[in-house]
Amino acid sequence: MVIYTREQISSEVFKISSDMGSAFFIHTAYLSLVSPEEIQEAVEFLDEKEDEILDAGLSFAVQRKAEEYLSRAEQCRFALTQKLLKKGYEKKHIEKALDYLEGKNYLNDTRFSLSWLNSRKINHFEGRTRLLAELLSRGISKIDANTALDEFFTDNSEYELALSCYEKIKRTSKNSSQPLEKEKIVQKMLKNGFSWSLIKEVLSDYS
Repeated sequence: MVIYTREQISSEVFKISSDMGSAFFIHTAYLSLVSPEEIQEAVEFLDEKEDEILDAGLSFAVQRKAEEYLSRAEQCRFALTQKLLKKGYEKKHIEKALDYLEGKNYLNDTRFSLSWLNSRKINHFEGRTRLLAELLSRGISKIDANTALDEFFTDNSEYELALSCYEKIKRTSKNSSQPLEKEKIVQKMLKNGFSWSLIKEVLSDYS
């Protein structure tokens, strides 16, 4: 690869053109074998150094696409990876870009989880067990999920969520031709992730 032009865009980003074809952008974070200062007009790069420059350009392209998604809403790493794969980006470039974004805290699975939990509670009344399972099913690690849940339940009473769940079940039951027996109510609350001890407390207070 022979560099034709180099244009500095910011302290960390520059644009180059070469004999490889179209011009592209490079972020210095993706360079290790090649120093940014080496990439100048008329300089030739071969083998590993050439590969690194090309990979750096592709990784930065992934980064910009990921940032586009993140500007719209919080994302988790697993779901964002799937979106980027569907766009045709290679896994190795995705990994590098998302590692960079995580390092800058632009991408944070714990923060995503907390945002999801706060949105979820609006229309769903679920306990910790169910919420943990839901987060894990979205590719969140157990550590990140539990960290988010600890913070969520600092601000939200699981007892109050269990009570809301109980009241919703009772309302639904009243609209049915056959009101639910206590055992059925317990089963539904267990399915929604509440512990037996918490269910028993709610039933004792409000049955």
